[in-house]
Amino acid sequence: MAELYLEDEVFGDLLPFIRDDQITDINYNGSDLWVDHLTRGRYRAAGYQADKGFLNRFSMRIANLMNRSFNQYEPLLEAETDELRISIIHESVTNTGRSISIRKTPGIRRLNRRRMLDTGYCTEELDIFMANAVRAGLTLVAAGLPGAGKTEYLKAMTAYIPASRKVITVEDNLEIRYRTINPDKDGIEIKVGDTFSYGKAIKASMRQLPGWLILSEARSLEVQYLLESMSTGVSCMTTIHTDDVRKIPDRICSMMKKDVTDDVYSFLNLGVLIGCYNVPGKGICRRIEQAALFDRSQGVNTMTVFYEDGRMTRPKIPETMMRKFAFAGISDPFYEAV
Repeated sequence: MAELYLEDEVFGDLLPFIRDDQITDINYNGSDLWVDHLTRGRYRAAGYQADKGFLNRFSMRIANLMNRSFNQYEPLLEAETDELRISIIHESVTNTGRSISIRKTPGIRRLNRRRMLDTGYCTEELDIFMANAVRAGLTLVAAGLPGAGKTEYLKAMTAYIPASRKVITVEDNLEIRYRTINPDKDGIEIKVGDTFSYGKAIKASMRQLPGWLILSEARSLEVQYLLESMSTGVSCMTTIHTDDVRKIPDRICSMMKKDVTDDVYSFLNLGVLIGCYNVPGKGICRRIEQAALFDRSQGVNTMTVFYEDGRMTRPKIPETMMRKFAFAGISDPFYEAV
């Protein structure tokens, strides 16, 4: 999918929502406009009414720029700008009118340690451990339900990847923006599509000698190629949909449609669960709910949940992981040397 450039006037009455940096998603369902706000949560924009003329002009402008038809025979129109992902569904295939979804994908890092501590996202001790884990190249899966902020957490963790490690991101929609948020680091951003699948992209990535491979979301069989990458020693990050770190191995097996439990415990080191809540009077609150270590030693699979409900323990770190820490010059992963 080619990227395009849209002038401000194209967005009409939607422009204030486009310009508001606190709004991440804009969705028109044929009669009402709903927006996702970082602090207010999801709410209906009271009083907003889109006229049919604007809907047609907006859709046709994008269709023309994309050199695509948009009608009852081709009812789906998708496009991307540098910071927006747009999807429009024609009213001929809905019972509620034309649907417009706009997701913002700016090249900014919203999370850092100060913000995490100020908002109760996690404890400082956990973030220090996770920072050391990334510096040491431990593999990581961020889990959570849709909208929890899993990709934002991956973006935060990329700050700790050493500049000398080459990073390749693989996404169907560019959201991580590794080179933009890490301008002094070595990175390649690969976008998959109809002619270049996840499998092909991951295989091609391995020939580029990456230190890190980051997959924005593991949804299906592409997780097989990710596990194969992990097995070669390449450090990896990705996100998956689940509601408990303890379910990560089963979720991966379900995506691959076969039992790969031993491989998961062999090659995955860390899992974190991110929760998202709408708290009355405060709006949206996100936080790390759980963190766990995964290990397979002497034929035995072990999962250790060491962070839950804001409380952290200091578990015995498996020898395979301690070797990675030691190689990175980290003697105590729970301590950050100045």
